[in-house]
Amino acid sequence: MSDSTRRAGDLPLVTALINTYNYGHFVEQAIESVLAQDYPRERVEILVVDDGSTDDTAARVKKYGELVRYLAKANGGQASAFNFGFARAKGAIIAFLDADDYWLPGKLSRVVRAFEELPTAGLVYHQRTELSSETGAFSEGDFAQCSGFLPDDLKGLLEYRVLPTSSLAFSREVLERMMPMPEWIRLQADAYLEALVVFLAPVSAVGEVLSVYRVHGENLFAANRHNVRERAKHLSMCRDIFDAAKKWLKGHEFDLRRKEIEIFFEQLFLFVETDEFVLRAPTRAKFLQYMRRYTKLYWTRDPWKLRIMNIFNTVAGPLIGYEQFSRLYQAEVRAIGFLRRLTVRHS
Repeated sequence: MSDSTRRAGDLPLVTALINTYNYGHFVEQAIESVLAQDYPRERVEILVVDDGSTDDTAARVKKYGELVRYLAKANGGQASAFNFGFARAKGAIIAFLDADDYWLPGKLSRVVRAFEELPTAGLVYHQRTELSSETGAFSEGDFAQCSGFLPDDLKGLLEYRVLPTSSLAFSREVLERMMPMPEWIRLQADAYLEALVVFLAPVSAVGEVLSVYRVHGENLFAANRHNVRERAKHLSMCRDIFDAAKKWLKGHEFDLRRKEIEIFFEQLFLFVETDEFVLRAPTRAKFLQYMRRYTKLYWTRDPWKLRIMNIFNTVAGPLIGYEQFSRLYQAEVRAIGFLRRLTVRHS
């Protein structure tokens, strides 16, 4: 029986929590995408947290009247907006939506079904498509379909990836344990939650594309990619976010020396270092240390062919330097992709 035919009273209340800052020209499409869901309207509350916008956001949101609850606050960043909205949310499921993104039809019904299929889940996350505002082209985002209690599955834990806000829906019960978040987190507050939730409850991955992530020049995250100083500050904040997550775990009696915690955060910090190398090439000694850590981390996960390649890269990379290695690595990736396609074609 679909959600549209079940009695509304039998379905959980879902909060669509939209955070926005000067995205008046996008926010209506975000709201309309929630209103267009086939999930019973009376079982959805829409909260728009306006984080101090100076554009026409308020007027655009208020025209929806009682369909949307408009919550205005002083500018404080993404974490403060999440905290503010969550404190006023009533839903048993909290589904996040950035105002410059939008959901696809059937999103809420599918997310609710995933929670019903795994009642202990703390997070349901799903695939998205990315829309380039510059070209109008759509492309599928990176996605790893990892479900269950990931600390019991080290391979799954290493494949798990932090996803954009609009792909995330949390169980209220589990989210309450992590809130409020540190309000100095102005960007990627969702990364803080995603880093913690895997140790608190099972997660459920839905492979269906259920949202559109818009890539445009006004994205705070995307804009930082083209500004070296801002990008460096952003990466420094990423480190601080992951350190804050580790501090939270330690403060809640998690042993940071547990293997699953160590390897998970080692992976996150390696991701940050990879981006830092693009801004400033590492010395050969630092790159050697990085490659050793990378090879050790993924040794048990990777098949023997990748192990051999990683050993080669660990030796060759520091010898030829980071810039040359980057070109070599990209050639390896293209070769692996070609061989995989060739194998599929002849199988």
